[in-house]
Amino acid sequence: MIFEMVKSAGIAHNSYFLGAGGKASVIDPRRDVDIYIELAQANNLKIEYILETHRNEDYTIGSVELAEITGAKILHGSKMDFAYGTPVFDKDHFKLGPLELEILETPGHTMESISIAVYDKTVSEYAQMVFVGDVIFAGEAGRVDFFGESQTPHKASLLFDSIYQKILPLGDQVILCPAHGAGSVCGADIREQDITTIGYEKKTNPMLQLSKEEFIQIKVEEKVYTPPYFRQMEINNKEGPEIMGNLPYLSPLNAQELKDWLKKGAQIVDVRKPTSFGGGHIPGSINIWREGLGAYAGWFLNYEDPIILIDDNERQMDEIKRYLIRLGFDNLQGHLSEGFFQWYMSAGAVEKLEMISVHELKEIQDNEEDIFLLDVRKIGDREKGHINNSYHIWVGEVPLKLEEIPQNQNIVTYCDSGYKSTIAASILQKNGYKSVKSVLGSMGAWLKAGYPVVK
Repeated sequence: MIFEMVKSAGIAHNSYFLGAGGKASVIDPRRDVDIYIELAQANNLKIEYILETHRNEDYTIGSVELAEITGAKILHGSKMDFAYGTPVFDKDHFKLGPLELEILETPGHTMESISIAVYDKTVSEYAQMVFVGDVIFAGEAGRVDFFGESQTPHKASLLFDSIYQKILPLGDQVILCPAHGAGSVCGADIREQDITTIGYEKKTNPMLQLSKEEFIQIKVEEKVYTPPYFRQMEINNKEGPEIMGNLPYLSPLNAQELKDWLKKGAQIVDVRKPTSFGGGHIPGSINIWREGLGAYAGWFLNYEDPIILIDDNERQMDEIKRYLIRLGFDNLQGHLSEGFFQWYMSAGAVEKLEMISVHELKEIQDNEEDIFLLDVRKIGDREKGHINNSYHIWVGEVPLKLEEIPQNQNIVTYCDSGYKSTIAASILQKNGYKSVKSVLGSMGAWLKAGYPVVK
């Protein structure tokens, strides 16, 4: 048997490649599907099935793309009217060489959610592993808030039943293969752990220590964020995204071409680190550091206006491109050749963002200077401790809540380490805020310095 987990950074997405007896199956593929083709070729396997555990909300599924190349059959749950593929039902079975795949309908996170149990009957009657999508994760259970507040208790009840009636009875020996790892917005507090089992989760997962009533109550009170790009992903993954054929070409642009695109309303994304962005950047650009694109681009970019990238390391454009096409951004236009260097050498206008240390922030507070201190961390992190006299808006919601942020005050943003605070500061600058600062090191450095926090 060949088994590979394929991790997609940024969105913390896990897809899986399973092969045996000359055949292979891919579970929840990402949109840049070349890695599955390479795995099949390297192991002399034919991709026979593509299984979707549910209509994913946080990335564009690669099923249609992969099926176009391989001729594989796409299978997904029957409780949604997909525009492609074939519906499957509870207890359906599929053969993969000596392996047997059993479909389990596991609603709750979504109504069409399925899990896929894997058996090797030549070895044992017991299940070996199960692909659970967003039903259960390491240390967490899936979110159930997509259907509205009034439906949350019912969906939580369904999720509890799916876990206890379908997943846990498979046995403690079964390897759990969830669709996401730590950092995903598809779970409130997923543990940073790639491999887990049913038995281990029964002992360590807080959600499995609760009664059904307690489980439902926790899910009703759960505080999770829903990025605006989820709406586009839901459309893509129900109707089927456009087939790319290959990865898009990013045109290298000179400074004049970039100026022309700016006049047309292009979205300029500077993917350098906060300190580089702070030292100088193109006016109107937003800063999302390279490794954060997968997690944060969907909060701030639209699917209509062309996207142009700024980075001093052009060798990593392929990685950046993959982050964005996984989120369905087909409006990638190009990148500034030679990065920010070409811009300032061409006498382009330069804007700066002031960076301050936690010591400077403490001095500002001690001197009672007039500032608007903005905490852009997740609400759960803020509740564990925050800097006194700070105001809270999650970074992803800053563009939606500008009316809460005064234009006539000095704005200081902080987060966990200074990366998200710089995203927020760049959004404010883009929207005309004149006096904005970002705190280097943010809460991490503040705590390291021994400065006080309140709860």
